[in-house]
Amino acid sequence: MEPLFYVMAIMGCADGNVQCAEARIVPTHYSSMAQCRAALPDQLARNTDVPYPMIGAACRTEGAQVAKAESKAKRS
Repeated sequence: MEPLFYVMAIMGCADGNVQCAEARIVPTHYSSMAQCRAALPDQLARNTDVPYPMIGAACRTEGAQVAKAESKAKRS
């Protein structure tokens, strides 16, 4: 199973920040959502070559994710 990590997607948007599409994924992997979000301003500044009038970025999880099941009390 792969480890869980976070990546940043650079998004290109039309005027008015609508009709956004993923333009690229930043190759850096972050170990937490907080680290990814902290890097947003720097990565946006490095990715201004995206051919859209507006750009944005979003952090998201990558890798395997396992859902934790809650244990239920046994019925008598």
